[in-house]
Amino acid sequence: MTYPLPNAAIDLTGRTALVTGASSGLGWRFAKVLAAAGARVAITGRRAERLEMLAGEITAAGGTALPLTLDVTDAGQLLKVVGLAQDGLGVVDILVNNAGIPDAQRAHKMSVELIDKVLDTNVRAPWILACEVARRLIEAKQPGRIINIASMAAYSYGGGGAALYSTSKAAVVRMTETLAVEWARYHINVNGMAPGAFASEMMDGMLERVGDITKAFPRGRIGDPAQMDSTLLYLASPASEFVSGTVIKIDDVQGGR
Repeated sequence: MTYPLPNAAIDLTGRTALVTGASSGLGWRFAKVLAAAGARVAITGRRAERLEMLAGEITAAGGTALPLTLDVTDAGQLLKVVGLAQDGLGVVDILVNNAGIPDAQRAHKMSVELIDKVLDTNVRAPWILACEVARRLIEAKQPGRIINIASMAAYSYGGGGAALYSTSKAAVVRMTETLAVEWARYHINVNGMAPGAFASEMMDGMLERVGDITKAFPRGRIGDPAQMDSTLLYLASPASEFVSGTVIKIDDVQGGR
């Protein structure tokens, strides 16, 4: 096979992406970036009015978006939404498992209900969605890309009431590594991104609780979601065809090494 020089294509024309947690924060940006690169994007989240607003912005910019309300803690909805996206836009061949929630409590003070909610959102949902997307790709004999959003908390925990969140994101990292092996023969690449501290609704809530954290960072700054665009496009596009089972850290060395 002959590859172009450089082999760095990020054109997603003709592809169908599904992004969870798209009604705000990083997911909002991810959806717009994928659409701008040519993908048809199914945008999911709990806030229907926010999804409609995002769909309007994508359409106004010349893209294609399908808003689908989704509660990721409901397994039935997870299975259904992949079918709805396929019916409306075509077989989903890019999945961005972005939806996630913090725990924001000390481990010994957490209720069972909160434990279940964090694990259902951060671990169970991306697993179910990845499996359903992969099942349909295998059935259609199509390659695909699954991108799981982990966190630097998967690798380093400094305390402060996020032990379960850290644990759940470590599970996302291992999920990425194992499913990459599981589906390699079907040309389904499974990779991940591990952001550090980036501006988002979740980050705003943390800063309200703990105050300014940037003083501990070597560069004294929080990331802008735009600084993740290139990594997202790399993992979703032909440029990373030989990359699978990898989680890319995007953290500005905020927490040291």
